[in-house]
Amino acid sequence: MKSIGTQIKGKMKYNLLMLFVFISAVSVAQNIEFTKENFKDQKDKLKDAKSNIDKGDVFYEQGPLYYKQAIEPYLLANNVNPENALLNYKIGNCYLNSNSKLKAIPFLEKAYKLKPNVDEQIHFALGEAYHLDMQLDKAIEEYKIYQASINNSKENKETGDEVKKKIQECNFGKSLVSKPVRVIIDNVGEAINSPFPDYAPFITADESEIIFTSRRSSTTGGGIDEFSNEYFEDIYISTKVNGKWTPAQNIGSPINTKRHDAAMGLSPDGQTLYVYGDDNGDGNIYQSTLSGTTWSKPEKLNKNINTDAHESSASLSSDGKTLYFVSNRLDGLGGRDIWVSKKDDKGSWGKAVNIGPTINTKYDEEGVFIHPDGKTLYFSSKGHNSMGGYDIFKSVFENGKWQTPENLGYPINTPDDDVFFVMAANGKHGYYSSFNKSGYGEKDIYMITFLGNEKEMTLNNKDSVVGGVTTKIKEAQLTLLKGVITDALTNKPLDATIEIVDNQKNEVIASFVSNSSSGKYLVSLPAGKNYGIAVKKEGYLFHSENFDIPATSVFEEVQKDIALKSLSAGNKIVLKNIFFDFDKATLRSESTNELQRLVKLMMDNASLKIEISGHTDSKGPADYNLRLSESRAKAVVDYMVKEGVNISRLTYKGYGETQPVATNETDAGRQLNRRTEFKILSN
Repeated sequence: MKSIGTQIKGKMKYNLLMLFVFISAVSVAQNIEFTKENFKDQKDKLKDAKSNIDKGDVFYEQGPLYYKQAIEPYLLANNVNPENALLNYKIGNCYLNSNSKLKAIPFLEKAYKLKPNVDEQIHFALGEAYHLDMQLDKAIEEYKIYQASINNSKENKETGDEVKKKIQECNFGKSLVSKPVRVIIDNVGEAINSPFPDYAPFITADESEIIFTSRRSSTTGGGIDEFSNEYFEDIYISTKVNGKWTPAQNIGSPINTKRHDAAMGLSPDGQTLYVYGDDNGDGNIYQSTLSGTTWSKPEKLNKNINTDAHESSASLSSDGKTLYFVSNRLDGLGGRDIWVSKKDDKGSWGKAVNIGPTINTKYDEEGVFIHPDGKTLYFSSKGHNSMGGYDIFKSVFENGKWQTPENLGYPINTPDDDVFFVMAANGKHGYYSSFNKSGYGEKDIYMITFLGNEKEMTLNNKDSVVGGVTTKIKEAQLTLLKGVITDALTNKPLDATIEIVDNQKNEVIASFVSNSSSGKYLVSLPAGKNYGIAVKKEGYLFHSENFDIPATSVFEEVQKDIALKSLSAGNKIVLKNIFFDFDKATLRSESTNELQRLVKLMMDNASLKIEISGHTDSKGPADYNLRLSESRAKAVVDYMVKEGVNISRLTYKGYGETQPVATNETDAGRQLNRRTEFKILSN
């Protein structure tokens, strides 16, 4: 057993050791100012450090937009003295307002350790940094400390409300993180992404083409924005070949200029591009259209769309008649709101209307995108149940109103800004830009794959995140019709007009033109209508298709290449939008547009003589089918005569079941055999 003296000596040694540890800890956490006393033998280094601090302060004092330009000189000063609380705080604050926000944490933590009262905003800054790093409990703790330090004066109410919202965002975030959605998030690859910022992706409805914005050193004119110290924005384009993206190309003149040029929106068929233009400091929406392989010079949209305020993103409906866009005009509900404008009969955009408080909040909304189904709206918002910054939401237009927006969930949404999200027509893939440490550059473009059936949570690869909650993926309710229009004889691509008709209403609801260089076309047909499709070009017979798409139909992609026939004797077409009552020769009202199209063709080509023929399937007696088919052909001719076509130019004949074009053993085959044809006899 040790003696009392030995025990006392042991305690003294222990106390001395603890005192040394305490003194050492204090010395480690001691704030060191940039003074001559602290750098007696390092005068030149002190001078350089103070000079760099002064350089950084020039930017710092201009506000957050300039903070990132202060980082480099501040870091040089920090190399000389890393134990200065204020400098560490400033560096941390600068990083919070840069593209490398998470680098703020060690500097802010050190600033607080060196001097807890370094700045009255230190706990708020730490809260923001932890918030962005998904350390949500620590963020809430810091926000609450800051909240407690604010008195209840009127001047502090706005700040108090901001902190309260930050805490709510963290709690929303915890809820979303606890139930991650089942998705895979993949970097789209180096063919599109670069070491520079790549963002704001827009895709064609079939994902065959992507257009996006980038700040690359190869920017047109090679200029650098003096305010951001980054290259000016240019627009780039890539196409998908055999499932892979081709290397992105600068979209070129006349779209890209020596100043900022950014993509704001793209029509589903990829032939109308909305471009950002900065006029006198205000943002405006410009439109460029693709003719063959050439984009037109962007034209500024009218005053109903563009104002003295800032318009920043746009999305065109699948029928081309409705434009959704974002503006911070003064008569909105908050900062930036989503607005909507309808195209009038003359093709001009009408007065813009605020989309309403279900979508717009008192906070900012941005990055609007209307899905090709015509009823699902995707947008980003700092309001609703955001987990921080902008989150991506969706709302569906049902029963005459927009439904309560739904957060797309984690890991799609994060505490940082998640914006400019677009969805493919099939509803399975989404695209957006995000920052990831494993990416190619500052911001990269990612593809989100929405998973249907529940699977065990896994990591796909270093660029992929898979959530774990079972999600019911409701397939998009539309048919995507695409193909190539050519001359039937020469196979040369044609720029033909494609009319979409609501057969029930006998109303042309949309009109498009195929690309003159490739002949390609793409149209979206939302479920719930009987569509008549007419492809027309002067000097050719029109081509018709019918798509009856029930409201319950799910997504289908139909490839339909169309070869238009010239107005030469012997050529014939099937009139697919001529309808009769069952087992009768009575024309139904849904036939009106097709009949009028046929009348116009005859009126425009006065020397044309034609035969209208009727055909049936093999059900029923042959002689009955023959009489029925002839009566139906006669009904079409009678309509045309009534509309002014001379009877001498028209003949009709019924062929019954004698000329089948498909098997009569199936419903689908019999339906093809029941048809009305139009044949040129002479021209």
